[in-house]
Amino acid sequence: MSKQTYRVCFCFRRRFRLAASEAPADVKEIFGRYSENGVMSVDQLRRFLVEVQGEENATLEDAQSLMDSLKHLNIFHRRGFNLETFFKYLFGDVNPPLNPKLGVHHDMNAPLSHYFIYTGHNSYLTGNQLSSDCSDVPIVNALHRGVRVIELDIWPNSRNDDVNVLHGRTLTTPVQLIKCLKSIKDHAFVASEYPVVITLEDHLTPDLQAKVAEMITQTFGDILFSPGSECLREFPSPESLKRRIIISTKPPKEYLQAKDVKVQENDSKKERDSSGREAWGSELKGFEAKMDDDKDDGDFDAEDDEDDGEDPKAQQNEAPEYRRLIAIHAGKGKGGMKDWLKVDPEKVRRLSLSEQELEKAIINYGKDIVRLNQIKCLQKIAFTLVVRQGYGRSLWLMHGMFKGNGGCGYIKKPEFLLQADSNGNVFDPKAILPVKTTLRVTVYMGEGWYYDFKHTHFDAYSPPDFYARVGIAGVPADTVMKKTKTLEDNWIPTWDEVFEFPLTVPELALLRIEVHEYDMSEKDDFAGQNCLPIRELRQGIRAVPLHCRKGVKYNSVKLLMRFEFV
Repeated sequence: MSKQTYRVCFCFRRRFRLAASEAPADVKEIFGRYSENGVMSVDQLRRFLVEVQGEENATLEDAQSLMDSLKHLNIFHRRGFNLETFFKYLFGDVNPPLNPKLGVHHDMNAPLSHYFIYTGHNSYLTGNQLSSDCSDVPIVNALHRGVRVIELDIWPNSRNDDVNVLHGRTLTTPVQLIKCLKSIKDHAFVASEYPVVITLEDHLTPDLQAKVAEMITQTFGDILFSPGSECLREFPSPESLKRRIIISTKPPKEYLQAKDVKVQENDSKKERDSSGREAWGSELKGFEAKMDDDKDDGDFDAEDDEDDGEDPKAQQNEAPEYRRLIAIHAGKGKGGMKDWLKVDPEKVRRLSLSEQELEKAIINYGKDIVRLNQIKCLQKIAFTLVVRQGYGRSLWLMHGMFKGNGGCGYIKKPEFLLQADSNGNVFDPKAILPVKTTLRVTVYMGEGWYYDFKHTHFDAYSPPDFYARVGIAGVPADTVMKKTKTLEDNWIPTWDEVFEFPLTVPELALLRIEVHEYDMSEKDDFAGQNCLPIRELRQGIRAVPLHCRKGVKYNSVKLLMRFEFV
């Protein structure tokens, strides 16, 4: 890896020198402070872990264990780390930004409505919503990632004697419901033992509902949670529902042909609108900016959305054995957003909002949303795990948020979202609050693209020109994105830049990290991303792995960064 040649034309080639990875000046200075005669002893490593890495409970045994795990890199200095080995430790997989030993550490005994829940939408689609295949494979992949809410759109087959899963009134090819149910049973608790909610978008006749009830009962047996004919008045806790399957659906209703046509038109419009976006998804803007961009969507009006209220006539035609399986009833009810957010003291329910609906609702009804979720509502904010959204930034935030709490799919909401203050006021996401803490982020360098990509992947004529973007996703006052300088013709960019992010609500903040390759003639190339929950971010110098657009970790690509709360 000393030189690399690029062909410019038939008779001319360019040759570039490839530098080796070298510890940044800050790392060298820290090593000098915690070493003697070029060697860092076990005790000095322990001091470094405590004083720089913030691992206050680190012991000599911990430091020795760390050294032993890296002894294959330290052949010539058995007494401790030399600079090279210390640098490899910092930039290695043993030094991640989140503590892998932390596991599930939130209180899991509160009602379900006290948690953010990892949710999939159209979980069965392998691609776009108009013409892709439906399969159980995306469902399995989602469950392995830790997703706890799986959505299935269920329709009669062509002979009206069985039930398929598909995106209705489109060219998507169906998959049998029974296949999806069996896959959910086999993979539901691989990544997490906390409950899986299956939301059914029901387009069935009563006889097929009865068939579905039989499928569900026989497939899940004793692990199926069913409250019987009574509506739940209080949500159970995730702890009490470990390794249980929960069914949630809307009351069945007629789906008018005109409305189906409208849905098709809307889906087509979304497909066309998304085709011009960046390959990794549109940038996340402030809420006011999004409102301006979404003028065509109209207000929250019952005529613009399906009426999800419970229709007594529909209930009369509903198979009773099917209704008994529904533990959590869904629906928006009559009227607009203000009506949807009213609290019903007699029962719990699930309110499903799209990303766009939620963004707008926060502007106009932020406090109502908080109040509703304090009491009786399980709010489902769905991020489609398919190509339609281009595996974009909204989905990356979802992935990042649910890396918290051991990746179990349930994140306990902060207390200020669950109860009013001493004056009876609920949390207002638009309020300007005092800064609680400031996160200082140092972006030292990156490496690994040379090993994970072809040498012409980013540029056919020269090594890549990388820059990094670092920022915060959170309440509007905290949301920001900053950018490093662009380093030309370098597979191992060393930016060594410092950014500070004042945080008013760190409990809801996520750290966004992206790398792109500058392209003068076309749009910049995507080169990796990660998103991390700030309330679980470990301070100190850490190796941050980068992921592809789909959220899969690259084999080698990572950034060396430092996190300090000041």
